[in-house]
Amino acid sequence: MTIDPSQMDPRRIETLLAIMKALRTPGTGCPWDLEQSFETIAPYTIEEAYEVQDAIARGNRADLCEELGDLLLQSVYHAQMAAEEGAFTFDDVLEAVNTKMVRRHPHVFGDEAAKSAKLAKGFWEDMKAKERAKAPPEGLLASVPLALPGLTRALKLQAKAARVGFDWPSVDNVYDKISEEIAEFRAAPEADKAAEFGDLLFALANVARHLGIDPEEALRATNAKFARRFRHIELELEKRGKTPQDSNLEEMDALWNAAKDFEKHLG
Repeated sequence: MTIDPSQMDPRRIETLLAIMKALRTPGTGCPWDLEQSFETIAPYTIEEAYEVQDAIARGNRADLCEELGDLLLQSVYHAQMAAEEGAFTFDDVLEAVNTKMVRRHPHVFGDEAAKSAKLAKGFWEDMKAKERAKAPPEGLLASVPLALPGLTRALKLQAKAARVGFDWPSVDNVYDKISEEIAEFRAAPEADKAAEFGDLLFALANVARHLGIDPEEALRATNAKFARRFRHIELELEKRGKTPQDSNLEEMDALWNAAKDFEKHLG
């Protein structure tokens, strides 16, 4: 007898697994869910991870609770599709991560000698390197996921190369590189602009790495600042009975600077 997932305990992972299985059951499941594949769901997985990060940044714990559930659903979704292929199950996912966490924390789960030893700097990286050494060699940078956001992947690629000595000795060298890339970008023909722009972003990410700045977080903060200040422009124009379409750059720029000055006084 099949149990209706809607009648199961909503606080149990088994319920979510049963719901996903029901959604993916041919004939009785959801047409949209049945059409999905790993490739079509992957963008949603990335989006949900960002929404978790956004809830954390906003300090909204209620939203964080909901977004973590959405992110968990993504793992369940992928595991269900893998089970249908006979590749692996959700239990296999749990076994893999539980085994890895115990293996990477001998100072917590190991014998008394391991527990008494201090956690060495770089322990996690050393442990991951040992695990990768057991796999067929693919090159130093092969383990950096392709699906990472561009700036984050640039940072990780640079950091890995730097660990074997392939790095600028000083951030001043990177500043010089940025000046060089700007000149190349300005001089490049239209067909090469995109490639040169990528080189410039890569150099900027290198500066961020040298200074300990998270470039994705820095850009998110700037995006939020831009949205906040532009909203100030809209509200001030609204008081004047106008919209941005009715205004001009000079007027909007003055309102932008006013928003800037206001934020400086607050800060």
